[in-house]
Amino acid sequence: MTPAPIHFHNERLMLDPQGAAFWPAARTLIVSDLHLEKASAAARQGSLLPPFDTKATLEKLHRLIRFYRPEKIVALGDSFHDSHGLERMATADRSRLNAMAQQTHFIWITGNHDAAPSGLAGESTAEWRQGPFIFRHQAESRRLARETEISGHYHPKASVQTRAQRISRPCFVSDGVAKLMLPAFGAYTGGLDVRDPAIARLFPRGLRVFLLGDARLFSFPLGQIE
Repeated sequence: MTPAPIHFHNERLMLDPQGAAFWPAARTLIVSDLHLEKASAAARQGSLLPPFDTKATLEKLHRLIRFYRPEKIVALGDSFHDSHGLERMATADRSRLNAMAQQTHFIWITGNHDAAPSGLAGESTAEWRQGPFIFRHQAESRRLARETEISGHYHPKASVQTRAQRISRPCFVSDGVAKLMLPAFGAYTGGLDVRDPAIARLFPRGLRVFLLGDARLFSFPLGQIE
């Protein structure tokens, strides 16, 4: 697993192929859109998905915690698929998440799917600032002077044509100056193509994607994305 460095305002972030970002100077791990209990929400609507999304997402998060050993985790919203997700969690999954939140300080950013999680350790807020960064769920179109916005919400993905096949994967998106958008971290999350106006309008000066690979990231400017 080879993270890719990206620099903003003299700060270095490491973009991880698992879809998280790590800020070494602040010992902070950043994830977005876990959408825990999406399968159980779908089941209530009559759609039968294998009920293993929460377990798989928590296992991936646990591996990153063991690898980076962060002091803080910023969850950029939609940590649960809906406001009742925590109530539906299996006892073992809830205990595991509680253990993580007690061992590592969590900043729970509220999203459009979930409210502040009640009954979990950590603190909840609409947005959070530290150093040159502002963390929020959904990116704003205005430019932030002397700040870099880190957000999620859109579940960005991109497609590239290789010699062998066309590949479509989740990705990070950045303009290299003021914005970084994270891919969805959850196991059962779809994606929105970075060329969609909802994403493209947020990067008027162009964007670079960091496509998630199995063990590394693949970086391309917008012009090379198909």
